[in-house]
Amino acid sequence: MMDIFTFRVTDDLDEIRIDKCLSLLMDSFSRTYIQKLIKDGRVSADGIAVKACYRVRTDELLQIAVPEAAQPDIRPEAVDLSILYEDNDLLVVNKPKGMVVHPAPGHYSGTLVNALLYHCQDSLSGINGIMRPGIVHRIDRDTTGSLLVCKNDFAHASIAGQLKSHTITRKYRAIVHGCLKEEQGTVNAPIGRDPTDRKRMAVNYKNGKEAVTHYQVLERFRDYTFIECRLETGRTHQIRVHMSSIGHPLLGDTVYAPGRKNSFHTEGQTLHAQILGFMHPRNGIYIETEAPLPEYFLHLLQILKKY
Repeated sequence: MMDIFTFRVTDDLDEIRIDKCLSLLMDSFSRTYIQKLIKDGRVSADGIAVKACYRVRTDELLQIAVPEAAQPDIRPEAVDLSILYEDNDLLVVNKPKGMVVHPAPGHYSGTLVNALLYHCQDSLSGINGIMRPGIVHRIDRDTTGSLLVCKNDFAHASIAGQLKSHTITRKYRAIVHGCLKEEQGTVNAPIGRDPTDRKRMAVNYKNGKEAVTHYQVLERFRDYTFIECRLETGRTHQIRVHMSSIGHPLLGDTVYAPGRKNSFHTEGQTLHAQILGFMHPRNGIYIETEAPLPEYFLHLLQILKKY
């Protein structure tokens, strides 16, 4: 079996070596592995097999045939879960900092999915495959807070539809660098891959997708601001990218706050998914959960008050 990937070369990739181009477009594969695929004749440009030194051209259609990898054995693990809500269709968990949501290369144990397999046993939706059972949306490894998990495909389809139509309530707490002048505001800027670093996201007006974040100031400190962010859309790294784009990156964000001093030595970005609200798939009743701020966040706020 083969997985076939196709890409249309954009202007920003013109004249780049094909192995480098594909390593940017397919960041889950190493450049060494991509070079092996090219050597094995599994990569073509406009239907013609190419070598690793080939330089791509704008508008070319690249096609990569990737052999299906053997799926790793994802085992249930007795990891403690903080559950905010649970019934026969779904549950909301309060994810701790440092926990990866689903298995990926380098993280096949200790993930939320490992814990869910133990807690829910066979009661998890299968729409996203065996690597992501029950997972309908995700939050970053160093982001804490509310995550919705579906126990069956019926619930999964309903929640996925609500996510697509932007009707799910998602409110986050964050601490950002600098003092926001306005009490509230909206960042409406499309998000896509950073054309200069495909492993990052960025405001991308040419190839990005619509992204809207509303923010409100909760408390101001000397060099930082405590804010609430409400997502209207749900793009990858949306809050981190949007706040950085207006000059107020998240405290502790090692990706989107380059050069910003982290005097408090936080482990990653200071971001917490606090409130999650949705219509129950089975009865249509609105449910809203709230994940309390983690201890590290509360402690940091106390330090900032004194600071």
